[in-house]
Amino acid sequence: MILLLPAALAACDRQSPPPEQDNAGISEEVPATSGEVKGVAADKKDSAFNYKLDRSKAGAPAPDFAFLDPDGGEKTLQDFAGRPLLVNLWATWCTPCVAEMPTLDRIAAAHGARGLAVLTISQDNTGMKAVKPFFEKHKLPHLKGYADPENHFGFHYATGLLPTTVIYDAHGKEMVRVIGAMDWEGPEAKALIDAALAT
Repeated sequence: MILLLPAALAACDRQSPPPEQDNAGISEEVPATSGEVKGVAADKKDSAFNYKLDRSKAGAPAPDFAFLDPDGGEKTLQDFAGRPLLVNLWATWCTPCVAEMPTLDRIAAAHGARGLAVLTISQDNTGMKAVKPFFEKHKLPHLKGYADPENHFGFHYATGLLPTTVIYDAHGKEMVRVIGAMDWEGPEAKALIDAALAT
């Protein structure tokens, strides 16, 4: 039972959203693939930072789903073409998602000038009604609150867990998925970001 606690903290089960988030669930979890590597952030074995890497979809093109931007318009990943992308799926009710947001904000600040676009796309089904108050409450000046209330990205990536982060190269091709919460300032994250920036 004690061994299951870190796994429970690793990510929010998308099959068990709060009652008001009834469209967030995915019918079943995706089985492990040969491209997965499990990891726990160094010196954080008892924290919310617990993840696995999945490279099985490397080379797949970025999806073209529209999502909501903070100004009330729509964007697609293609609007960020020519830049490496870090696409983070999260929800306001997901504790590990919220825990990694400050590290995402700091890497957006550190690597934005080098071309990295960090997109945090909420999977809350209330869309901007959930995202705007969250960003008003938390100081995340280098991130924008995007929303995907229909969960197009969640169903497409089909990891069954939040947070899920997908890194794309500058040509819009998937490099790696991070399933679970990662310390984005740690050495493994730095290597993933550097690889994306080198494209």
